[in-house]
Amino acid sequence: MSINREWFDNWFDTEYYHKLYFQRDDQEAAAFLTRLVAHLKPSAGSRMLDVACGKGRHSVMLNKMGFNVTGIDLSQSSIAAAKTQESETLQFFTHDMRQPFWINYFDYAFNLFTSFGYFKTDREHDAAIRTIAQSLHKDGLFVIDYLNVHYAEDHLVHTADIAIDNYNFHITKWMDESHFYKKIEVEHDAFTEPHVYMEKVAKFSLGDFTDMLAFQDLQITEVFGDYDLNRYHIRNTPRMIMVARKFR
Repeated sequence: MSINREWFDNWFDTEYYHKLYFQRDDQEAAAFLTRLVAHLKPSAGSRMLDVACGKGRHSVMLNKMGFNVTGIDLSQSSIAAAKTQESETLQFFTHDMRQPFWINYFDYAFNLFTSFGYFKTDREHDAAIRTIAQSLHKDGLFVIDYLNVHYAEDHLVHTADIAIDNYNFHITKWMDESHFYKKIEVEHDAFTEPHVYMEKVAKFSLGDFTDMLAFQDLQITEVFGDYDLNRYHIRNTPRMIMVARKFR
C-alpha cells in the first residue's frame, strides 16, 4: 500500500471496501432513494449528478426511476465497474470532486453515504462544495447525506468484528476534537497478515455545513435525521441529510 496516496485512494479502490459497506444493504439504499425521490418530486428526465458514486449503485437506481444520471468518482476501479452499466441516460467518469465538472448543467446533485469530509484542509472541502454548486443551475437542489456528529460521538462503538464471505473485518474506532477515525483490519485464511486500512472523517456539524454551503450560494431548506426521512434531531438521529437550493 503506497504511503504517497491519500487514505481514501487506498481504501476506496479495494474490493474489501465494497464488501464491508455495500454488499448487504442494497434494499435499504433503494428504499431510501425511493422515499427521497417521492419527497423531492423531480421531473421525469431531470439531470442528476451522483458525486462520489462508487460503482454506481445509487446512480443506477436513480436512472431506473427515469432520470438522466451522471456519476463521478475518484476510484478508477469503481468507475470501470460502473461503466459496464452505462446507457444513453447513464454515464460515469473518473473525476476528483475537488476539480470543476460540468457547469450549470444539473437539476439535482447527490452526495450520499458520508462521501465527504475526507480531505486534509478546509480549502479542499470548500473546493468540493464549489464543484457541486457550480454544476447546478439556479434553483437546482443538492442533497448531502452525512453522519450526525453529535449522535456518532454518543454512540461510538470502539471495536467490532464483522464476518463477510470468509473475510473478517476487525474494526477499531476512536475520535478527537475534529475527526472520527476508523482502523479496518481485513483478515482471511489466505493472508499471512491482515490488510490494514484507515478512515478519517471530519466532525462537520449542521452549522459547519450551513456556512460552507452558503459560501457557494447554496441554502439549506430541509434536514432529515435518518433514511426514513424523519426530522433531524441534534442528539437523537443518526444522519444529517441536508437539502440545499442554489439561490443564484
